[in-house]
Amino acid sequence: MTDDTYDYVIVGAGSAGCVLANRLTADPSARVLLIESGPPDDDPVVKIPLGWSRLMAGPYAWEHYTTPQPQLGDRRIYLPHGRVLGGSSSINAQMWVRGHRADFDSWNEAADGWSYKDVEPYFHRAERRAGSNLGGVYGTDGPMWISEQREPNVTTAAFLEACGQRGLRRLSELNEPDSIGYAPTPVNQYEGERWSVADAYLRPAATRPNLTIITEATAHAVLLDGPRAVGVRYRTAQGEIRTARAESEVLLCAGAIGSPHLLMLSGIGPAGHLADAGIPLRHELAAVGANLQDHVTCSLYVNCPQPVTLLGATAPEQMERWQRDRRGLLSSVGGEAVAFVNSRPGLSAPDLELIFVPGVQSAHYPDGAPGHGLMIGVVLLRPDSRGSVRPAGPDPEQAPIIDPGYLTAPADLPRLVNGLAIAREILAAPALAPYVADPMAPWRGASNPDELGQYIRDNASTIFHPTGTCRIGEVVDSRLRVRGLAGLRVVDASVMPFVNRGHPQAVVVAIAERAGDLIRQDRSGR
Repeated sequence: MTDDTYDYVIVGAGSAGCVLANRLTADPSARVLLIESGPPDDDPVVKIPLGWSRLMAGPYAWEHYTTPQPQLGDRRIYLPHGRVLGGSSSINAQMWVRGHRADFDSWNEAADGWSYKDVEPYFHRAERRAGSNLGGVYGTDGPMWISEQREPNVTTAAFLEACGQRGLRRLSELNEPDSIGYAPTPVNQYEGERWSVADAYLRPAATRPNLTIITEATAHAVLLDGPRAVGVRYRTAQGEIRTARAESEVLLCAGAIGSPHLLMLSGIGPAGHLADAGIPLRHELAAVGANLQDHVTCSLYVNCPQPVTLLGATAPEQMERWQRDRRGLLSSVGGEAVAFVNSRPGLSAPDLELIFVPGVQSAHYPDGAPGHGLMIGVVLLRPDSRGSVRPAGPDPEQAPIIDPGYLTAPADLPRLVNGLAIAREILAAPALAPYVADPMAPWRGASNPDELGQYIRDNASTIFHPTGTCRIGEVVDSRLRVRGLAGLRVVDASVMPFVNRGHPQAVVVAIAERAGDLIRQDRSGR
């Protein structure tokens, strides 16, 4: 076992870890180690916008499954997340969707300093908006490119018109603070290529002599000396067990599955779960791994009578088109437009997201849809259901037990049922008539609530947004420091007290930007 010493040891080179690696090494006196369990992001597919559908399984993802979900027919749900430089930002659908201002104001109830007015400047710091920026919603000088889609599908324009015909509000920008309404999806692309957090933050910092990056290295434990974190033990790609010492802080950026799992493997967490897994207790913290929230989703599928969808995206000519001018079907991210809606009247913030895809992406068709089709994914944005992550045993490379508890709260299923009904109304709007034919399996055109509820139980899945398992106010304080321990912070989606009414990617970048400020302030004694 070999010891190397740094000021900061960052575990996870995803959306938070890359930001911190950049911001902390801007101080040339700060020695930073970034440990990533996956490989470099040099596969050409990583740059192709629609390539994400091929990246969600394989060497660039943690291929985790949930426990059998009783409310979903005891199905085990696939719940991957990024395992590559850039993390999930290198394999996701590149949708930059912050959420509603009410999300962050509710965070502030858990810990001061996380209201919308506190967080918005960090979105602006991160963002570099290309194209429209009505109302100054976005930042314009940051490292994260936010672009219009290069060549939206003709059916996407029809979907947007259909939303208007059904009385929804057209947003000038999807990320307006009050996001109830519809708009095209802004995407993380630069000149038609995916722009990950590794592109934005890590590559500019990678040549700094005070940053060390180790890939294909799996963290095994946070090392404690009494009530202080002093380093990380990890396994290299060659199988060697090494220790990285941290003179200032250990920063966990392994995501809502990885960070609580690593804490518990280190003996930090609920005494009962650790005892069940055969892990000695070092620091009891009951909320570690609890409060798991995820966006459950269920989609409607219809046949499209015109050959205009993404069905032919894998054809050689489409790859040639993308390689030539970064356009064509492969320039799509899939989810080309979004509508945020309420499941019932009187809500001040949306509880449903409708994602329009000019094609069919479904586990029902692992080898591709049988013909041209369209889909609307209905996403439950603020589920009442809660789940947990806990270790299966002391082996640090054994997959954790992940139980999201999908639809276990009584109010969640009726809200999704209402969302499917809204999606049906939009599909029936005049603007979409030229592109919508009969239902495509597994959707069969159900209309009454009982049938819709059964369809959800048979077909609902996840949009891959686990959050909340190291929540602010319980596991970490308002400065993201693990309660009761020194030298240890968590900076990723796990600290979110409530999942945002959007997609976590943008929020995690903003959290990490703010964390960089907090860490520097604490180091300088301010």
